[in-house]
Amino acid sequence: MTQIAQIAAAFGAGVVLLAFFALIAWPAWNSYGRTWERVSALFLTGYVLVAMLAIGAGIGLAAFYLLGEQF
Repeated sequence: MTQIAQIAAAFGAGVVLLAFFALIAWPAWNSYGRTWERVSALFLTGYVLVAMLAIGAGIGLAAFYLLGEQF
């Protein structure tokens, strides 16, 4: 069962990274013309990525805490 969970986690991480770059980072990069503005926009999208990861970790921890050993 753990190998299936690892594959699912890797797939989920890939989907999240793809969605992050396609929906957040790429539009932020294309919104500006100067290189320093583009780099700044990508740097600030890092905060969005950290927030998404923190929310996902919080949901996962809450599910683990509430459901306990049912997994």
